[in-house]
Amino acid sequence: MALITCQNVKIGYDGRVVAEDISFSVEKGDYLFVIGENGSGKSTLMKTLLGLHAVMEGKISTGDGFVQKEIGYLPQQTIFQRDFPASVKEIVLSGCLNQSGFRPFYQKKEKQRAKEAMEQLGILNLQNCCYRELSGGQMQRVLLARALCATKQLLLLDEPVAGLDPKAALEMYEQIAVCNQSEHLTIIMISHDREAAVQYASKILHMGQKPLFFGTKEEYLSSSVGKQYLQERTE
Repeated sequence: MALITCQNVKIGYDGRVVAEDISFSVEKGDYLFVIGENGSGKSTLMKTLLGLHAVMEGKISTGDGFVQKEIGYLPQQTIFQRDFPASVKEIVLSGCLNQSGFRPFYQKKEKQRAKEAMEQLGILNLQNCCYRELSGGQMQRVLLARALCATKQLLLLDEPVAGLDPKAALEMYEQIAVCNQSEHLTIIMISHDREAAVQYASKILHMGQKPLFFGTKEEYLSSSVGKQYLQERTE
């Protein structure tokens, strides 16, 4: 059964329609790349899945025991986020807030989960460092560890390699692939990286097209929209 299903969804904000007729489903273990040009509605879709924007039309439903508050979210970084004055450990632990509810402290199991996430991403040795003193790649691994603390099922990632050098970007993609393949986490990623979509995705949602494309990577590669999009990248 699908974790998330969108049926004929129209999205937007402040009364402005950004995209419509969006239909797709995400099942456990999927790695969905959401691609398309700027302004096609990718980030608005992400915020709608998170419940930050209301659905204007259509329906978004969840299944297989999944609930919206169990989503792990890694937003696209801003300059203000990079200057956040907290330790790595504090930021990673904050991913457990949805599970801790109104408790003013973290339990042993939550501290252990944060430690495991930091170990998995190779940043345990940085746990007492100030976040704003880290490199861009280290910052993104911290935020990914935070997102891992928030979920055991689904990660939403908004341009997770934006601003990273090629080496750090590759390391980030490989870490996310491990989350998908070894941890069996479902991934939904917004990206402009067409080569990465072809390499890592199991499914692709291409926004900005009418009709919108949704299907497996293999179906996308053989489709007219997929061929045109990838050709434009190489020209």
